[in-house]
Amino acid sequence: MSVIGVLALQGAVREHVRSIEEAGARAIEVKRVEQLNQIDGLILPGGESTTMRRLIDSYGFFEAIREFGRQGKPVFGTCAGLILMAETVEGQEDGHLGLMNMTVARNAFGRQVASFEANLDIKHVGESIHAVFIRAPYITEMGTGVEVLATHQNQIVAAKQGHYLCTAFHPELTDDNRLIAYFAAMVEQSKNTLAS
Repeated sequence: MSVIGVLALQGAVREHVRSIEEAGARAIEVKRVEQLNQIDGLILPGGESTTMRRLIDSYGFFEAIREFGRQGKPVFGTCAGLILMAETVEGQEDGHLGLMNMTVARNAFGRQVASFEANLDIKHVGESIHAVFIRAPYITEMGTGVEVLATHQNQIVAAKQGHYLCTAFHPELTDDNRLIAYFAAMVEQSKNTLAS
C-alpha cells in the first residue's frame, strides 16, 4: 500500500488524511524532514502560503521537498500548496519551491468573503466534481510541460506537470474523493516505476 504524507505545518491536515484513507492509501502527518523518507507521495495542503513558506524554512523542509520531487515522487499542492509549487508568484520577487513551470496569482478570486463552491469537469479525473474555493489562487501562465486539467470562469484552477499535481481549490473539504484517488493512483504508479 502506498504511503502519502500530508505536510502538517499548517492547514487542513486532518481532512486530507481522511480523504487519503478513504481513497485506499495510508496517510501520515509529516512534521519532521526525516519522515519524507517514509512516504511515496506528498500533499501540500491549503493554508496561508506566506506563513507556510516561513514554517517550511524554519523546519528545514525547503530543500528536502525539492529533493523529494527531484527523485520522481509525486507532490500535490492544494490552494496555498499550489502557490508554493509555482515557479513564479505575481507580486512577489521570488517563487517558493518552484516545482511547476507556471505563474500564479494569490487570492485571485477575491478575499475570504468571495469564497464559493462549483462543480468542475477535471481531465483524467471525472465530471461534475464538487470544488470548494477559499481565497483561491489561479494559474495565470503556464510553461512547457504543464497540462490544464480544469478551468473555472476561464481561469486555470487545476494542472499537472509530470508527477506534480495542483488545484486552486480544496478537494479534501468534500465527500468526493475522486481527485485524491487520482493522486493516490499517481503515487502507486510512481512507486512501482521507481522500484523497478
